[in-house]
Amino acid sequence: MGEGLAIEEGDNEKRGWKISKSALTEELKKEGAIAAPMVVVTILQYLVQVVSVIMVGHLGQLSLSSVAIATSLTNVTGFSVLSGMAGGLETLCGQAYGAEQYQKFGTYTYSAIISLTLVCAPISVLWIFMDKILLLFGQDPSISMEARKFSILLIPALFGAAILKPLTRYFQTQSLIFPMMLNSSMVLCFHIATCWTLVFKLGFGHVGAALSFSLCTWLNVVLLGFYVKFSVACEKTRIAFSKQALVGIGEFFRFGVPSAVMVCLTISTLHFTIPYGFGAAASTRVSNELGGGNPQAARVAVLAAMLLAVIEAVIVSATLFSCRHVLGYAYSNERQVVKYVAVMTPLICLSVFMDSLQAVLSGVARGSGWQHVGAYVNLGAFYLVGIPVAAVLGFLAHFRAKGLWIGIVAGSIVQSIFLSIVTALTNWKKQANLARERIFDHASSESNIGPESNHG
Repeated sequence: MGEGLAIEEGDNEKRGWKISKSALTEELKKEGAIAAPMVVVTILQYLVQVVSVIMVGHLGQLSLSSVAIATSLTNVTGFSVLSGMAGGLETLCGQAYGAEQYQKFGTYTYSAIISLTLVCAPISVLWIFMDKILLLFGQDPSISMEARKFSILLIPALFGAAILKPLTRYFQTQSLIFPMMLNSSMVLCFHIATCWTLVFKLGFGHVGAALSFSLCTWLNVVLLGFYVKFSVACEKTRIAFSKQALVGIGEFFRFGVPSAVMVCLTISTLHFTIPYGFGAAASTRVSNELGGGNPQAARVAVLAAMLLAVIEAVIVSATLFSCRHVLGYAYSNERQVVKYVAVMTPLICLSVFMDSLQAVLSGVARGSGWQHVGAYVNLGAFYLVGIPVAAVLGFLAHFRAKGLWIGIVAGSIVQSIFLSIVTALTNWKKQANLARERIFDHASSESNIGPESNHG
């Protein structure tokens, strides 16, 4: 990636950089090849839970209410936590792969699986007492009890996710997205058939959806595991378990915990699956290049990812805005509802734009290894800005839903601004050195970094 890049050094060692059109075009192709299938993977995984809610919705109000609440709470307290913590591998595995340290790459993956499995234990206890928690917040007893049943039957899926999430990063950081896309398609088809059979034909009701989801999670684990075991593509990174995986648990937590904070403060929507794919591509490319000792190439990867995010955000926002007067008919034929949706659409468009920027910038943070900075930014943006603004406008100023949404958008704007500033001020040469030192146990020096080196 060294061609097309030029570094100019001033007397004060200030570095400028120029990127040729060919270099940027080549990087856009690489990131597009990762992002496009990753978007498909994310959407397919998102649809698995949607299918469960849709089928349960035909059972009645009680089943739908209990499953909706259980799904939301298990996502927030469990699956999102695991997914966030697994983001630590985007730093560790991504940089190890870029440095061609395949033994460490495999060891990091084992460390993540062990760490996430340990985290599952307290989360499972929380789910077992889900009804007690809901009752404390004044929830209906019958809904609380049914939500507890659903949550308990998701515990096997939770432990399956402790393996699946690291495996996903294992493939992602090697740019092996097609196997995940194929597996996710098969799992979704299996879930549709299994969920329908358990819920309706065998009469399990809403708990059948939880059983089906757990089965699908483990099916995904098994399929990906077979691919790792027998595919030539994973030959370099397929290693035997060693005690080094236990030693690496502490290092994984140092990156995994702040990464979880970043993810758990992000509002996940169907649209978010698109910029998330761009963020995953940015994370992979940035981490690979930093691990390979290519700070200039990492800069190009950041620019390419931001360009893709802006283009996607403009297209989606423009489409929504142009359709603002008809969008409401998707929800209701009432003119008042249609008019209200039209009024809210500009805020939705702004939210979409911020989602796209935030997803890519968060991906850059994970690939670079400064998740802790991203976590502080997210905490400050939403707890010091977003929530107070939403509370004041929504309740005190009586803007209601519009005020709440303005608060969310305000938090997203602050978040994106600060993440952009951090990214713009990042010393990529220093980040590359830190990555090399981490991978090579502090045995490398700045002499290892050269613009002519190229991995990935």
